Amino acid sequence: MNRIRLYWLLQIIGWGGIALVNIFFASLSPRGIASVQVWAFVVLALFYIFSTHFLRYIVKTFDWFKLEIPQLIFHSILAMLALSFVNVAAQILINIAFGTLNPEEDFKILVILVNLFVAFLFYAMWFMLYFLFHFLDNYNTSLKYEAKINQIRLNHLKSQLNPHFIFNALNSVRALVDEDPTKAKSAITRISNILRFSLMMDKKQTIEFADELNTVKDYLALESIRFEERLQIVYQIEDEAYSYKIPPMMLQTIVENAIKHGISNLVKGGLIEIKCREGLEDDLYIQVKNSGQLLTPPSLKTNSDGGHGLSNTVQRLKLIYGDRASFRIFNSGNQFVITEIKIPKQRVTLD
Repeated sequence: MNRIRLYWLLQIIGWGGIALVNIFFASLSPRGIASVQVWAFVVLALFYIFSTHFLRYIVKTFDWFKLEIPQLIFHSILAMLALSFVNVAAQILINIAFGTLNPEEDFKILVILVNLFVAFLFYAMWFMLYFLFHFLDNYNTSLKYEAKINQIRLNHLKSQLNPHFIFNALNSVRALVDEDPTKAKSAITRISNILRFSLMMDKKQTIEFADELNTVKDYLALESIRFEERLQIVYQIEDEAYSYKIPPMMLQTIVENAIKHGISNLVKGGLIEIKCREGLEDDLYIQVKNSGQLLTPPSLKTNSDGGHGLSNTVQRLKLIYGDRASFRIFNSGNQFVITEIKIPKQRVTLD
């Protein structure tokens, strides 16, 4: 059901319901209720429908939604007061038309004031419901728009990773082509497998942790061909970690960063240690420890790490998990750098 149909349906149900309540209480009087009185209440309900619709037209035409709150309140009160006076006049005309007017009672100041108050109350209730519906609808639209923008940003960030990975992987194989063609062929096969997996996972926000870890193992096996005994690899993975999902290529990016800025800069090579454990609050802690030192802390807001690695990871975590995920990178003693990520078990869906 579209918004226009919903609006008219609510108008008819709301004001029709008020007419039925008036008819019910009028029928409880000792004299009962005549058919002309029933029609009088029906016409009054129609007047409420079209008068509030006219008010809606004024609100939309003059764009009251863009007014400041004090101005909006002032305009609303004036409009409701004006409609209340018109409503009382309409009640008198309706009673005259149906022959139900009682001048001795209906023209008393107290009766007129009560009718004014009741009409103002009805218009105020309608106004509050209308504006509440409008703001909730706008809020919902804003959330959908923000989610769509975040999805576009996330897709853009993911699209940056494949070229980044391809460059690093091909750079790793280049040195092997002349030195050991057999190993180079094996390396190219591994690259092909990794790329096939990354393309399959391209449209997914999160994937099984086991799938990501397998890709990382393939990548490190590829790097082991290049570094040989200069690269030591240690895995410490708790069984609970396999029940989590993580963003694709995220752990891969961190490991690449550790190789590029850590191991590659050391003559004797070094250690890559990957630890994954479950925290006390159903959070997954991923820790990548590599030989090396951070001389200056990398900026996580820009691509100052020489590519799309760390800043990309931080942005993706923010878009998918909000404040429930965390990222930090720091020196551990004088020989190692630790990159740590915390990921919640339940993710936020952007779709």
